[in-house]
Amino acid sequence: MTFALFINYLEHHARAIESLTRGISLEHARWKPNADSWSILEVINHLYDEEQFDFRTRLEILLHRPDEPFPPIHPSAWVVEKQYNERDLESSLQNFLDERAKSLRWLSGLNTPNWETAKTNEWGTVTAGEMFSAWVAHDVLHLRQLVELHYAWVKRSAEPYPVEYAGEW
Repeated sequence: MTFALFINYLEHHARAIESLTRGISLEHARWKPNADSWSILEVINHLYDEEQFDFRTRLEILLHRPDEPFPPIHPSAWVVEKQYNERDLESSLQNFLDERAKSLRWLSGLNTPNWETAKTNEWGTVTAGEMFSAWVAHDVLHLRQLVELHYAWVKRSAEPYPVEYAGEW
C-alpha cells in the first residue's frame, strides 16, 4: 500500500461521488429500484456518517489509542433511524464533502503511521493498514452502487424504449 496514493484515491473518489450526485432531481435522488435497495440520497448520507463515525474515527483510534474500544456504529439501521431519504440532497452532499476534506487534512498530517498497529474485537483483528485500505475500497463499492442506481434510473426513465443497444450491463 502506498499511503500517498490511497490519500489521492480518497480525494478523487470524493470528486467522483460529487459528480454522480450533482444536478439530479430530488425525485431521482430518493428513488429506489426496489424495497431492498438504497437511494442515491441514502448512499450519500451513509458515506457522510461513515466518514465521521467509522473509518476516520477508527483509524485514528488504531494509530493513536489502540487500547481504546471502537465506538459502536449501526450503518444499516441508521439509514432508517436517521431518515437519510428525507434529507436535502445538496446539504447531504456538502456534509459528506466537508467531512472528506477533514479526513484528507487529517491523513495528510500523519507522520509515519504504523500500519501494523492492530486491534482485536468481536469481528476479529484489524490493522491500521487494513482499515485504511478498507476505507478506500468502501468508496469504490459505493461508487459502483451509485453507477448502478443511475443505470437503473435511465433504464426506467427510457421506457418504453429499451436500452440494450448501449451494451450488456
